[in-house]
Amino acid sequence: MIRAAIMLAVLILSGSAGELTVTHGMKRVGEPARLRPREIFGFLRRALRSGWFWAGVPMMAISFYSLLLLLSWEPISFVIPASALSYVVGTLGAKYVLREEVNAARWAGVLLVCAGVALVTIG
Repeated sequence: MIRAAIMLAVLILSGSAGELTVTHGMKRVGEPARLRPREIFGFLRRALRSGWFWAGVPMMAISFYSLLLLLSWEPISFVIPASALSYVVGTLGAKYVLREEVNAARWAGVLLVCAGVALVTIG
């Protein structure tokens, strides 16, 4: 169970870090002015030149492989709900790293996710 807990932590932390890093990079890149091929290709070119984007990709890959490993060890009925803790870490990262506003309804959702994970862990 300890190896599963460690791998779950790797899954959650690497996935959340990857998502936060890619999000930061994409916010710096901006959005295409219009959904026309020229603007979309320019957007993709800027995104692919972003160091933040490329920093997040390996973290997300580590998260994916951690998920595969966990699924080989534990039942999916445990892994998927427990990995939902990444929503908590992601919300905390959005608030304190990306400096996003997180309203009370979102915090209530985070608490509900925590309660759900607790129920799955107990069962």
